[in-house]
Amino acid sequence: MQLKHALVALACTLAASGPALAQSQGVSKDTITLGSIQDLSGPLAGFGKQIRMGMQLRVDEINEQGGINGRKLALKVEDSGYDPKRAVLAAQKLVNQDKIFAMVGTIGTAPNVAAFPVMFDKNVLSFFPVTAAREMYEPHHRLKYSFASTYYDQVRLAAPKLVKEKGAKKVCTIYQDDEFGLEVLRGAEAGLKTIGVELAEKTSFKRGATDFSSQVARMKAAGCDFVVLGTLIRETIGTIGESRKIGFNPTFLGSAGAYTELIHKLGGKAMDGLYAAMTVQQPYLDEASQPIRFWANKYKTKFNEDPAVFSVYGYSLIDTFSKAAQKAGANLTTDSFIKAMDSMTLEPDMFGSPTMTFSATKRLGNESSRLSQIQDGRWKVVSDYMK
Repeated sequence: MQLKHALVALACTLAASGPALAQSQGVSKDTITLGSIQDLSGPLAGFGKQIRMGMQLRVDEINEQGGINGRKLALKVEDSGYDPKRAVLAAQKLVNQDKIFAMVGTIGTAPNVAAFPVMFDKNVLSFFPVTAAREMYEPHHRLKYSFASTYYDQVRLAAPKLVKEKGAKKVCTIYQDDEFGLEVLRGAEAGLKTIGVELAEKTSFKRGATDFSSQVARMKAAGCDFVVLGTLIRETIGTIGESRKIGFNPTFLGSAGAYTELIHKLGGKAMDGLYAAMTVQQPYLDEASQPIRFWANKYKTKFNEDPAVFSVYGYSLIDTFSKAAQKAGANLTTDSFIKAMDSMTLEPDMFGSPTMTFSATKRLGNESSRLSQIQDGRWKVVSDYMK
C-alpha cells in the first residue's frame, strides 16, 4: 500500500513538473519553427522580398548541413503589407496557430510594435527585427534582441557632422508620420542641438503616401538648404524626384531606411548626391570579395536575381539565430536561448558588419553607423564609423 502511495505521489510530482521540463513552443524533436512578418505587398515590398529570400537561403543551408543540434529550421512568413493591423493578425496566426519559437527579421517599426503584445504574451522572442527603432530594445524586455544602430543615433550623429561640412544655413525635415519617421525627427533635433541649430521647417506625410509635391514646395519656400529625410523607398524617390523637378537641390540626408540599391535603380540619376547612414554595405558584385561573390552566386541561382543589402540582413540574422541556438544546446528552450545570446560576441562577418555583443542588460548589438552617398548611380562609403 505504501509503495502504491509512493508511486502515485511520484506520478503527481512528474505531472506537476512537466511544463517546466517541457520544450518551449516551436521546438519539437526534429524541428525549430520560426516566424517572420514581412511587407510583401505594400510600400516596403522590395525590402520584404529581399529579407525573406536572404533568410530562406541561410535556412536552406543550415538544413542541408543537418540542422541545429539535429533539428531542421522551418520558416513561416506572413504578409503585413506594412500595416500594423495586419501585422497583429499575422502575429496571432504565427504565434497561436503555427506555434513559432521566435519571430525573426520582421520588417518595420509600426508592425513590430503592434505585434509585440501578441508575441510576448506567449513567451515568443523578438529576434533581430529589421528596423533600427529604439523600441526594438527599449524599454528593456527579456524577449527583445536588436542588431542595428538606431535611426535616432544614426541621424543624431550624421546630421551635425554633415551640416557643418556643407555649411548649411537652414536645416529642414520631411518625415513619415509614424514611429519610424518620428525617430528620425527626434534624432535630427537632438543632433542639431549639439551645434546650436534648430529645424527651420518640419513637414510630414502619412504612411503609404505617394504625392510629396506640397511638402517639397513648403521646404523650397522656406529656403531649406539641408533636408533630413524620415523616408523609406518610394518616399525618398518621390521627395527627391519632385525636388529636382522644381529646381530645389538641398543636401539630402536619410537614415538606413533609405539605404538601398532600389533608390538609384528606381529613381535614376536624380538620386545622385543623396546621403544615408548605413551599417552593412550594399554588395556590388563587381567590387565584392570572393566569399561574397560565391554567396551572391548561390542567392542568384536560387532566386534568379542579385542580392542586396536587405538580403544580407535576412541571411545574417538567421545565421546569428543559428549560432545562439547551437550554443543553447540540445535542450533548446526560450530560457536556454536567452542564456546563450546574453553571452554572445559576434565578430565582423564577410559583409563588414561591426562586432556585436549582447548581455542580460544590453540587447542592442551594434551602436555604430557610417555615411554613404549615391555617386554615379551607386552607394559609396564616405565616412568612418560614427558612434
